[in-house]
Amino acid sequence: MGDAVPDAILDATGLFCPEPVMLLHGKVRDLAAGGLLKVIATDPSTRRDIPKFCLFLGHELVHQEEQQGSYLYWIRKKND
Repeated sequence: MGDAVPDAILDATGLFCPEPVMLLHGKVRDLAAGGLLKVIATDPSTRRDIPKFCLFLGHELVHQEEQQGSYLYWIRKKND
C-alpha cells in the first residue's frame, strides 16, 4: 500500500487529539469524491480515532500501518 500515490497528504506529526481528526475533517472535505488521502500522525490515539472517523462518515480506511513511530493511514473519500 505504501506505493499508492495519494491525491493529498495530511501531515499531523507532533499533533495530539483532537487536532489530527479536526485537520482530517477539513482535508477530506477539500478532496474530490473517491480521492485518496494519506495521513501521517504520531499520536497513538489516532489508531482509535481515525478508523472511527471513517466509519462514522462513510469513508473507506484502505490501509493503516505503523512505521518508525509514525502511524500511516490511507483514506478513500466516499463518493457523494
